[in-house]
Amino acid sequence: MQGGWVYIMANRPFGSLYVGVTNDLARRAWQHRTGCGGSFTGRYRLTMLVYSEWHEEIVRAIQRETSIKRWPRKWKLNLIEMQNPEWRDMYEILLA
Repeated sequence: MQGGWVYIMANRPFGSLYVGVTNDLARRAWQHRTGCGGSFTGRYRLTMLVYSEWHEEIVRAIQRETSIKRWPRKWKLNLIEMQNPEWRDMYEILLA
């Protein structure tokens, strides 16, 4: 069984948020950036990858995604700020 990424996309700092899970973070972030990531992310232009975390098992990643989706917005903002206090788009780091 392979692992997976839990990630958060945003349209701007402290803006709209989308929590997702994938086994290929670079591909999925690219899909969101180009508008192929889904109707919600396309509608709200959620193109900034602002948070990510790796899990060795995809089942654990899915469980974590489900938990984070149920969190209050403030907790999600705190999670992002702990890893990415300047709200930089982490997509560029994936390409390096």
